[in-house]
Amino acid sequence: MLRVLGRATSGNVQKVLFFLEETGTPYSREDYGRQFNNTGGDYLKLNPNGKVPTLVDGDTVIWESHTILRYLASKGGKTDLYPTDLVARSQVERWMDWLLASVNYQYVQVFKDSKKADNERAPTFAADAKELGAQLAILDQAIAGKNFVTGNSLSLADIAMGPVLHRCLDFPIELPALANLRAWRDRLKEKASFKKATVG
Repeated sequence: MLRVLGRATSGNVQKVLFFLEETGTPYSREDYGRQFNNTGGDYLKLNPNGKVPTLVDGDTVIWESHTILRYLASKGGKTDLYPTDLVARSQVERWMDWLLASVNYQYVQVFKDSKKADNERAPTFAADAKELGAQLAILDQAIAGKNFVTGNSLSLADIAMGPVLHRCLDFPIELPALANLRAWRDRLKEKASFKKATVG
């Protein structure tokens, strides 16, 4: 059985759990993370970054959440989620990469500081929040008229972005209306797989 090493509250772990729940793939999840004091020592032999998630599939060990998603989809032949057609696949992967390249930094900064008092926040908080809103607006415009990110069916792009953008939309910051993105989030929340993955 697949082992997912990582705390249930991690957005990156939740991406992997969302996939596994959506595809009905058996797995076990084990609590790993800094708060458990178990991401040093032997864990570093599995994941030299000391971060989560890490996937253990027999003798195969994989880290980085999006790499894990690609591995699982390819191994399981989930072409509905991860197309073999190169053009269709590029449309999925570009949004997966966009999340990491264009959203993740501001997401992490706002996530860390949004619950703090104003005088305890980083000096860049307002700028980070504004940039996060601007990036989310790009996706909001791109998914107009679509049920999901790349069309009318769920893909790895939705699975990779769902848990993180779900949090972004609930940050106590001023955001654009983002009506399309909020409707997309509502469709994800209707899925039992998303609910179970993000319950942490």
